[in-house]
Amino acid sequence: MSKATSTKQTLVKSIARNSLGLGLFAILTVGLISSTYVFTEDRIADQIRAFEARALTEILPLNTHDNSLLDTRISLKPEPLLANATEKKAYVAFRGNQPVAVILPATAPDGYSGRIELLVGIYADGTLAGVRAVNHKETPGLGDKINTNVTDWILGFTGKSLDNPKPARWAVRKDGGDFDQFAGATVTPRAVVASVYRTLNYFAGHKEALFKQGAQAMQDSQDAKEEQDNG
Repeated sequence: MSKATSTKQTLVKSIARNSLGLGLFAILTVGLISSTYVFTEDRIADQIRAFEARALTEILPLNTHDNSLLDTRISLKPEPLLANATEKKAYVAFRGNQPVAVILPATAPDGYSGRIELLVGIYADGTLAGVRAVNHKETPGLGDKINTNVTDWILGFTGKSLDNPKPARWAVRKDGGDFDQFAGATVTPRAVVASVYRTLNYFAGHKEALFKQGAQAMQDSQDAKEEQDNG
């Protein structure tokens, strides 16, 4: 056997061993990731559920309703007034089987740094239960004042409605409205004010349908729990 042939065979064996080793490593890695996902999937789901519950409770405290908001989620298709680009979830609150409020997902598409995602809580009588910014990229120190851990500006929506203030006053003060703007940052509050007003209009036009969907979701949840208990 020539030296060249021997070297070639050695190289082929080395490549084969390395390929086998890489293959086994890939299989083990995928298996480990899959096992980790399976064992932690339920825990992750529980953590997400708990996070959602805390966020919703900020808008609708537990003493305002007697149902689990996470059990009365309803799906909303993309809607111009809400400016949601994809299907979103809304949450309907009840007390004694009577509708109390709904928390709607809404988007202010014209924030200074892009889309601002909001949760807007509205009582059955059309007054705002509360508004929270849940996702945005507004400038720290300026536009991020819509966050409750920075300022309480967004709490000023609580108790407002389509008629309070009057439609012409649903704007920042710089534009002749009733809502404060931020020093050096008018675009962000202007976008949020407009989004909240549009959401109130959406609720006014879809109130009955929203509460009907919520009632059905609550009934489905109760039926599922009874079936589980009896099964």
